[in-house]
Amino acid sequence: THPERTVAVCTDGMILFRPAPDFPWGTDEVEQLQSRAALLDTWGDEERSDHFLRDGWGDRPEDVPAEDPEFRRWASKWARYSATPGAYAAFDDMWYETDVRDVLAAVRTPTAVLYKEGVRRGGWGGREPATYVAERIPGCHLVGVRGVAAVPWIEEPEPVVNALEEFFWSVSEEEADLNRVLATVLFTDIVGSTERVAQLGDRAWKDLVEQHHQTARALLARYRGNEIDTAGDGFFASFDGPARAVRCARAITEAVKPLGLEIRAGVHTGEIQTIGGKIGGITVNIGARIGGIARASEVLVSQTVKDLIAGSGLVLEDAGEHNLKGIADSWHLYRAVA
Repeated sequence: THPERTVAVCTDGMILFRPAPDFPWGTDEVEQLQSRAALLDTWGDEERSDHFLRDGWGDRPEDVPAEDPEFRRWASKWARYSATPGAYAAFDDMWYETDVRDVLAAVRTPTAVLYKEGVRRGGWGGREPATYVAERIPGCHLVGVRGVAAVPWIEEPEPVVNALEEFFWSVSEEEADLNRVLATVLFTDIVGSTERVAQLGDRAWKDLVEQHHQTARALLARYRGNEIDTAGDGFFASFDGPARAVRCARAITEAVKPLGLEIRAGVHTGEIQTIGGKIGGITVNIGARIGGIARASEVLVSQTVKDLIAGSGLVLEDAGEHNLKGIADSWHLYRAVA
């Protein structure tokens, strides 16, 4: 109902109860009522728990540990502690009346359907009913789990837990990839700021930095950049076009000169990832490193940016190979000129 609130869906295959021409594994209303009556008649009774045990462990006598007195005590106690017979009857009735097969095709979130691999062919909790469900959900994962009990958690829980963790981890990794987008990052920094502070004093420097920020923000708006962060006296911004990022860097470089300031700038294009509401990733680190090695009034760009702005009319000069701190390999950089 609310896919925007749903990261993933995981269920066992026992979510359909009513039979249909293409679903022979359900039970009709008469069978359902008979089974419920037999279950409620012995609910929580340790001496008469065979039907209760079969409901959870399937219909193969060799799979049900009915002869284990410790297990019978545990199962009966579990029944008494979980619900009254009347509460279970109401829940069972609601579950039987709920039929989601007509809406399975509308599910768009990552989904996994689990089944027990040891259940006999066509048996309750086995592969066939689960496959029916999975085939009707676009992109659904059908996951077999070791065991024979129809109720997923009644056996050793580790196989089920491991299957859940593996599925949710894969969804988490995929979501991280989906949050990655191609963008151009721009880093600027005022050159010689420490010396200027010593010359001007804190108050005058603060006024000058505010003028710098006002100028930079006006040009970011002009070239449709997105201000991400302001670290000290520099800017970190992103653009959806590399040519506009380079032009913006050049424009800021020239615009702050009348203020007696010079900046350095670095531009790089690559995939960025949203982390905690902020963008990050190796592309950001590379952009920052390129900006950090630029000289006064210099705009350095990566080879990727050069390749992407071909035909834009921008002029680039070869700035040679550089090693970027913490980044593997050497990087060929270029200087944007007027």
